[in-house]
Amino acid sequence: MTIIWIGFIVLILIFLAIDLIIFNRRPHEITIKESLGWSLFWILLALVFNVGVYFWYGHDSALQFFTGYLIEKSLSVDNLFVFLMIFSYFKVPSKYQHKVLFWGILGALIFRGLMIALGAALIANFHWILYVFGVFLIITGIKMGIEKENREVHPERNIFVRIFKRLFPVTAGYHEEKFFIKINKKRYATLLFIVLIVVESTDIVFAIDSIPAIFAITHDPFIVFTSNVFAILGLRSLYFALAGIMEIFYYLRHGLSVILTFVGIKMVVIDVFPIPITVSLAVVASILSISIIASIIRNKRKKQLEIKSSS
Repeated sequence: MTIIWIGFIVLILIFLAIDLIIFNRRPHEITIKESLGWSLFWILLALVFNVGVYFWYGHDSALQFFTGYLIEKSLSVDNLFVFLMIFSYFKVPSKYQHKVLFWGILGALIFRGLMIALGAALIANFHWILYVFGVFLIITGIKMGIEKENREVHPERNIFVRIFKRLFPVTAGYHEEKFFIKINKKRYATLLFIVLIVVESTDIVFAIDSIPAIFAITHDPFIVFTSNVFAILGLRSLYFALAGIMEIFYYLRHGLSVILTFVGIKMVVIDVFPIPITVSLAVVASILSISIIASIIRNKRKKQLEIKSSS
């Protein structure tokens, strides 16, 4: 099992290195065609891996991976709204956004790996923690559904940024794609590194919701980690593909609130009424499909009303 873990991590690092060193060696604006190509690549890679899970671990593990991947991918798409707001707030040039997302995602893989290890250890030693996770997800899902969407970002309130600025001098602007520069033999962090801190800390907050959600699907740390990894890896490419059409997913947040509530209930009743993975997959896929279709219908009607009002 250790060999499989090491092999998987090495494989992912190789793909990330190819992405950064070969395809994005020089800063440039990511085109929609390029981002769609990479998005398709990561999705296909996840599906190929899913087939490998089927032959290596069996039918149930393959379904668990796919269900977890769907949940994590959906939550990631919702998180893209916040990343878009962060880049807009800091006025980050498009050609530098890829580097921030790349290193932000690399950091996210490390932090999520640690959180998954902690969660698995807690569940293995304290079974009742599942009920705590379940109640937390139910509350989170309900709050997500009834509260107004808050897409504002307040970097000045970010505790990580405030601590870093006290310890390290920061320049007021960008210096190409550099995170650190030297001025009069003194090292400074650039504004781009502050953006990275905000993106990274924001993802940690996101992980607090997403990690318990996937533990409702499976307790296998390998399935939890790999489904998280594949969802995150495609996030960077997906951002550039969807940045201009985020409004299409208007009802996605509502769908996610139902999904989080559902998986929370699944956790709470696990010892009394265990919900089969096939049912979980059907519920998650159905809710996502309904929310996307409803969003598309809404946008079509909105455009029709705009055309009528302008004519």
